[in-house]
Formats: sequence, structure tokens, C-alpha cells
Amino acid sequence: MRSLVILGSTGSIGTQALEVAQQAGYRIVGLAAARQVELLEQQIRQFGPSVVAMYDEKAAADLQVRVADLPVKVLSGMAGLCALAAHPEADMVLNSVVGMVGLRPTLAAIAAGHDVALANKETLVAGGAFVMEAVKKAGVKLLPVDSEHSAIFQCLQGCPPEKRINRLILTASGGPFFGRKAEELEQVTLADALNHPNWSMGQKITIDSATMMNKGLELIEASWLFDMPPEKIDIVVHRESIIHSLVEYDDNAVLAQLGTPDMRVPIQYALTYPDRLPCPAKQLRLEEWSKLTFFAPDNEAFPAMNLARKALTMGGLYPAALNAANEVAVGAFIAGEIGFADITRLAAAALDLYLPQPTSVEEVFTADETVRAHTRRAIDAMK
Repeated sequence: MRSLVILGSTGSIGTQALEVAQQAGYRIVGLAAARQVELLEQQIRQFGPSVVAMYDEKAAADLQVRVADLPVKVLSGMAGLCALAAHPEADMVLNSVVGMVGLRPTLAAIAAGHDVALANKETLVAGGAFVMEAVKKAGVKLLPVDSEHSAIFQCLQGCPPEKRINRLILTASGGPFFGRKAEELEQVTLADALNHPNWSMGQKITIDSATMMNKGLELIEASWLFDMPPEKIDIVVHRESIIHSLVEYDDNAVLAQLGTPDMRVPIQYALTYPDRLPCPAKQLRLEEWSKLTFFAPDNEAFPAMNLARKALTMGGLYPAALNAANEVAVGAFIAGEIGFADITRLAAAALDLYLPQPTSVEEVFTADETVRAHTRRAIDAMK
């Protein structure tokens, strides 16, 4: 029986990961959440981890009182997340926290010699060079959980030693605003942006899908995961979300991974790799689909994808800057401070800043704080 730590256990990916882990026979030794005390308490009582962590200090204090009758240690803050990620009994850490907060725990897990199932894309967007260097040094596995990267990973299983890859093709659902022009996006509401046609996700990721920034960040992540330059990664809009991504080889053969839109499949593959087990996801019956459609992305209405490509090409701290500005802007949109189209404008402004080449991962965190403050000032000036 393998042992698992789940960071972000109360979110969409985390709750599904618990279901998958239970079915796959994993022992849950650690859980972490941001501030959902009641749900984390329920999970503790059901799965019996020895250590848990809450990022929010007040929530951790509340949880400590609630589980005082149980033999569980409650940690808090970033130090708590990192200590949990380095849990000595863990065989694997699944990181599904949202945002830049996931980078330090990922590095802590790798330094402790744990394999990492990664659903926190900001880890590689902001700190890709340092994370991949740490993975190589520690000799651990970094397994993708995002459906698109899992699809590419699965399609690469049979590739030759020389790879022979012509390009990677990421599929995008197009989000709730597919087909709308740039001027039509100026007036969309939060409720509109959260109405995703295919996937059930948290607010931040759902809004990133609406701006198409999510796909841009995935492009950066794919570049690091699969050691591919940005010019060899394409994006195609596929509304049905049946084909999760594709790999084109040098002979122009294209392999695709298909399945119903259910995150339990990529979660389970990351946890059980290289094995495959029965999964509760609905079976794909192609005869039930009259057609599968594909469209070129509209980069004029949704410039976030090209912003991510530009940040990756610029290199250094610019992907981290793009991510930091986007996180702040999305939070401001959720709070009703800015309009939907302002999210991408604020993210674009981060790429105009001067940022030096980083020599350590700490400079990534410094740049993140600097860009967040810059973006916050820009938002305040818009009021």
C-alpha cells in the first residue's frame, strides 16, 4: 500500500483525488487545505491522516479545536505546507493547491525524495527551470495531472528514444465565451465567466479558462514538462473536450488521448503510473458523438495565449510576472473591482517591466511580490 499526501484536498481536484486514491488502495498520510475547515475535518475523520496543514492560521487554530479528540497533528502557514509535503512516510505528494502558493511545497516534496503528481501549474510557470533542475537532481518523478498534459504524457509512452516529436497540440474547450469578439467581452459578468460548458472547477481556474489564460499557462507548463520550445507547441479549440491533447511525430503521425471530460482519469494515471486500473469515469462511446469540432484560437479576442507564449520566449522571470499579475487581476475581477477584459490588460502590463535574469528560486518569489504590488497599484488607479 503506497502512502499519499494531498495538498489542496478540499478543492475540485483534491476531493476527486481522495476518491481515486481510496479506490486505488492508497493510504492517506497527510492532507492540506487553505481555509475550508469543516470539509477538511470531515476528510480527517474519514481518511485518518497523521498530519494535516491549513494555510490560513486562524483556520488552523479552529481545526485544532475541532479534531482535538483525534491523533492528528495540525500544521499551519507556508511552513506547515512545506513540512507536510516533506512527510517522511509519503511515497507521493499530489499538489492541487491553486496559485503561486504551490511552488515552495513542490520543491519541499522533491527535496524530500517524493514523487510529485502535479496539478498546480504555477509551479512550472513561475519556477520551471529550478523545479526541473531539482527533479533531475533528486531523481524523482514529476507526473502531470492536468488533463492536457496527462494526455501528452500518455501519447509519449511509445515514442522512440530520440523522441522524434514534430509538435505538441494542446486542446482548449474555448470556455464560455467561444465565438465572441473582443468588444463583446468588455461587459461580461462574473456569473457569465464562471459558466464553463464542460468542466467543473474552482473560480480562479474557471475564469482563467474564460480568458484563455489557462491555456497559455498550460503552454508554458508543457514546455518545461516535455522539454519543448514554444514554437513547437500549438493550441487548437476543441469544444467537446473529448480529445484532451495530441502529439505529432516527425513522420506526421498524430497520436491523441481521448475520453469523457472527467478529471478522475488523469488523476488516477498520475497516481498509478505506469499501471492502469478500473476507473469510475464514464466510458467513451464514440457512436454517441455525431461530430468532433476543431477551430483555430481567436488570439485577437483572447490575447492571453500569445502573452504566455511571449513570456516564455522572453524567459527568466517573465512567466512568473505574467502569472503574478494574472492572479491579482483575477482576484480583483471576482471582487468586482475591474472588468473582465481588464484581466488580460493587467497581465500584459507585467511583461513591460524590467526584470533581471534570476540566479536562485528566491528571486522568483521576490519578482512575484514586486509584480503583485505593481498590479495592485494599477487596479487602485483604475477606480
